[in-house]
Amino acid sequence: MTRAAAALALALAVPAAHADEPPPDSGLDAIDTLAPGAVPDLAALGVELTPRAFAQPSEHTRVELHGYLRIREEALVNLDLDRGLTPSGAPLFPVPLAGGQVLDGGDLRARTDLAIYPPGAGVAIKARIDLLDNLGWGATPEVGTGRAPTPAASPGQAAFTAIAVKRVWGEVLTPLGILAAGRMGAHWGLGMSANGGDCEECDGGDAADRLALVTPIAGHYLAVAYDLSASGPFRPRASGTRAVDLEPSDDVTTVTAAWMRVKTPATRLRRAAAGLGTFEYGAFVSHRWQDRDVPADYLPTAGAASTIGPDDLMVRGFTATSVGGWARIQGPRLRLEAEGSYAHARVDQPSLVPGVLLDQAATSDQFGLAFESEAAVGRHRLGLDAGVASGDDAPGFGAFPIPGAPSPRPGDLDGPQADPPGDTTVDNFRFHPDYHVDRILFREIIGTVTDAAYVRPHARLELADLGHARIEASVALIASWAMSATSTPSGAQFLGVEVDPSLTYRGDSFRVALDYAALAPGAAFDNPETGATASAAQLVRLRLGFHY
Repeated sequence: MTRAAAALALALAVPAAHADEPPPDSGLDAIDTLAPGAVPDLAALGVELTPRAFAQPSEHTRVELHGYLRIREEALVNLDLDRGLTPSGAPLFPVPLAGGQVLDGGDLRARTDLAIYPPGAGVAIKARIDLLDNLGWGATPEVGTGRAPTPAASPGQAAFTAIAVKRVWGEVLTPLGILAAGRMGAHWGLGMSANGGDCEECDGGDAADRLALVTPIAGHYLAVAYDLSASGPFRPRASGTRAVDLEPSDDVTTVTAAWMRVKTPATRLRRAAAGLGTFEYGAFVSHRWQDRDVPADYLPTAGAASTIGPDDLMVRGFTATSVGGWARIQGPRLRLEAEGSYAHARVDQPSLVPGVLLDQAATSDQFGLAFESEAAVGRHRLGLDAGVASGDDAPGFGAFPIPGAPSPRPGDLDGPQADPPGDTTVDNFRFHPDYHVDRILFREIIGTVTDAAYVRPHARLELADLGHARIEASVALIASWAMSATSTPSGAQFLGVEVDPSLTYRGDSFRVALDYAALAPGAAFDNPETGATASAAQLVRLRLGFHY
């Protein structure tokens, strides 16, 4: 709908594992060895909760580096499901130009998480820097001749940036708690709604321009934050080196408060080794608002900032309130974890055209719930995950609607869920794309879990313990249904069944995984216009990870 209406994701932080990877800091691993590649220490609103690294005085500047090089190569087979085009004339997934069913390719990323601790005590400067972030293999082909070819970005590839600074923020220990300021990671619970993108297989991740304070109270943490979630349009100043925001009233502002009881991964491991369980939990409330808006600054047909004038400013009246909670019970041989969220939003004036007003507000009521479980059977793991994301009865799933795009037709895969003045509700909850449930249906075809429910039994078997490394086999089975049948291409609810096995070598600093996936699509993807039945899709992916 608008830049503001699309900004409903929350911005809190308690890093956790992702469904596509076994939790590296799980208390289950205390019965054998700690899995390599443990995630960073727990954080709240992007702020480190236990600042031991900079609480003690130091005479010298210390620098810590952590990160990885990730390389992926994959083959995608029949992800358009061989069911023909949607009513809008598009396949469900891109198809080879010369025909056939196989697409292949790969990408890479080198990530560095940096922490600088100046002399003295109580101050830290942190950053996340990605090199060649998700750069497709061959996406910058060599052009020119001679010994110095020049890389050039291929059309369709994201703008080529050799170095991408994703986060930079500072933390200081004060008598009231830890104060943090800058652009920092945003993650909550399982990562269902806000996800920092910290896992090796993650493709994006949330960050916030934030001022936050975290303070311990009665064995808990109270965290409060102020975010400037969006601003602009901008125009260069006279010097050309800085920009000025042309209109303060169109800023999108967010305030958040969280109350939580959490432990560090090391504490959970010690308790699990002693046969003790650990119960952690947290709750938040977040409110976001925007008074006015400048659609000409962000619509696909937007003009340059120099052409934007007072006539482009229009009333928006956007407000959104979100509440949610997270809980984890973890013992020597069991982990139960759940996250839930509810969001209500209202846009008093949903029109995107200056001078054209709509007399009916747009509203949104969304809820999402994710559950994970894991139990140890000897040195193996079994579990059952499940989740649900509320739906909307408009055609298409509404996973990644484009502002200003035409309304979807019945049978389309995606599109805006509001079509004023007749339909002014957007009720489909969207899981964060980096919360991985499967490998084909939600991750590739739809793009994320939305307007759907799923169950996911899974198992992980340790085939060999080499001391410095492990060889593991894992498998997950995902069955899913649409919450609203009118959202699917055929009008049926059953989305299908997918099986995702993997074979993985996990070393101290190196890992390699061979992933496979097969999707048997349900009747939801059949084509009622042509009578075609959706056929199976497959995926093969090889992953290499070098960690430090």
